[in-house]
Amino acid sequence: MTAREPVNAQEDSTSPGAATAAGAQPEPAVPGRSPRPAPKSRRGIRTRAALVAAAREVFEADGFVDARISDITRTAGVASGSFYTHFDSKEGIFAEVVEQVREEMLHPHVRARGGSDDPRDWIAAANREYLKSYRRNARLMAVLEQVSRIDQQFAALRAERASAFIDRNAALIRDLQNRGLVTAKLDARVTALALSSMVSKVAYLVFVEGEKIEFDTLLETLDWIWCNALQLPGSADEAP
Repeated sequence: MTAREPVNAQEDSTSPGAATAAGAQPEPAVPGRSPRPAPKSRRGIRTRAALVAAAREVFEADGFVDARISDITRTAGVASGSFYTHFDSKEGIFAEVVEQVREEMLHPHVRARGGSDDPRDWIAAANREYLKSYRRNARLMAVLEQVSRIDQQFAALRAERASAFIDRNAALIRDLQNRGLVTAKLDARVTALALSSMVSKVAYLVFVEGEKIEFDTLLETLDWIWCNALQLPGSADEAP
């Protein structure tokens, strides 16, 4: 991470798989389940993409437990047998849906606003993108929470998601410590764990559970807590 790379101040996956020459992503590895090879033909890539899009629609509408593979293939407009060409199970395709969301949330492609060298600007920009992404994906995040409570393998996948965010935030904090902007007394990973968990939990309460907080108020408050927890210069003077 460079000094100017913004960071998402939150949790929630596995490391992304490498793209194939055809541009398709292999199915993410889920403990105990064997991924199928990524399709190489254009038709195969289109079919797989249609299945994943349909799976997301079905999971969001019915939840994981009640979702059926037949519903997914019918929504995708493909033959039932086509599903097993690309995925071994309902769990396998759910893992792929989760992976796509993880990529969006972990790599929002935020840039420091106006070339600012102020870490408060990076945090604010990244928090905004994370919260916007969480809001867009709220129904799927609710399904992931449901599955994580009943499936230990997905609980492990969710924990790995969280670790990816925490590790990146810890890297930012260490960078700020090396620059003398954050005290070296703080354990960077413990601090990242606390702040990331705060943001992700509040996002869940607001966008999934329906806690009534205006978006700008939510963003400004979380930014202020993040910056003051790190005691960044000038933070205390800018209360939300």
